[in-house]
Amino acid sequence: MIDVLVVAPVRPAQMAELEARYQLHRLDLLTDETSRNVLLDQVGTRIRAVVTTGGGGFSEALLARLPALEIVACGSVGTDSLCVDACHAKGVLVTNTPDVLTDDVADMAMMLLLTTVRRLLPGVEWIRQGHWVEQGMMALNTTVTGKRLGIAGLGRIGQAIAKRAEAFGMEVSYYGRRPKSEVSYRYYDDLVAMARDVDILAPVVPGGAATQGLISREVLSALGPQGYFINIARGSVVDEPALVELLQQGQLAGAGLDVFAHEPQVPPALLSMPQVVVQPHCASGTVETRAAMAQLVVDNLAAYFSDQPLLTPV
Repeated sequence: MIDVLVVAPVRPAQMAELEARYQLHRLDLLTDETSRNVLLDQVGTRIRAVVTTGGGGFSEALLARLPALEIVACGSVGTDSLCVDACHAKGVLVTNTPDVLTDDVADMAMMLLLTTVRRLLPGVEWIRQGHWVEQGMMALNTTVTGKRLGIAGLGRIGQAIAKRAEAFGMEVSYYGRRPKSEVSYRYYDDLVAMARDVDILAPVVPGGAATQGLISREVLSALGPQGYFINIARGSVVDEPALVELLQQGQLAGAGLDVFAHEPQVPPALLSMPQVVVQPHCASGTVETRAAMAQLVVDNLAAYFSDQPLLTPV
């Protein structure tokens, strides 16, 4: 049987499929470094495929211990935790799982946007703490209809968010390396200029060195004290200390965040601010989407080992 190293598991049903087809070696089940090294010493030279996720990642150090490796199948759309360039340099193929999570991630972006702008969570607390009975209606919030949404990165997910925003009566613009002929939204080649012109800013770009700190202090400051920041991309794309500071100073109206710079650690200051809504990096975290992502991992491996084209090569 083909030897497969599991760095991080996918869903149980798909793990059962992999177990039936391949000889799995469960690095993910070993928590101490000694046991992991023993396993790699025993089977490293036989491993032809790796199964992992964005959270599990795949490092150059591990790649160096797998001389027979042919393919890495990752159950996430993001590849910033994978040593993609090093794999390609050694002729190792890499696959990911795009498309199937687009709708759920776009839904999360809109959920964060609506929850933050309409102050849903403070409203819940207003009732729970008895303020509605004692003090009446809480302070008014602001409408979403007519707001200007700036999307940094208009790929699959960015366009799905734009479509949803239009349904809420929002005006959409976008920033990118070049304009897209297939959309009519206003295009910006200057991110600061777009931030200055919109009410809500949402980056929808991959993580990694190319986008590190893309949403800088300057960009956030341009968004201004009436502006909202929504992030379902990666924590690395924003200057997180600047974001915290500007929120504390009232230089931003609020933020809805599914991702953070040092997950699972979240800056304590963000947890104490009522104008901030947080989620534990779970935009794609539905049963349906995670199953579809896991199935793409299975199907990519099956395609490769039957000499068929990969479904989602990186």
